[in-house]
Amino acid sequence: MATKYYTRFLMQKAGNSATDEYSGVVELQAATQPVLDTKEIEAMLAKSFHLDSEQVEVLNWSRLH
Repeated sequence: MATKYYTRFLMQKAGNSATDEYSGVVELQAATQPVLDTKEIEAMLAKSFHLDSEQVEVLNWSRLH
């Protein structure tokens, strides 16, 4: 079952000092728990962009109903 979340996060690509801001809806196919830790969210987002979790900072994360 997919769950949708609104997110806003910062992403810094390797070798670049500039930080980009992104926002939008993210859909998780199977959340292991109803409430995710910020570090877990950052790790999931980073993995989808092939980055290290230190390169992603979540500013907002909320479930859509």
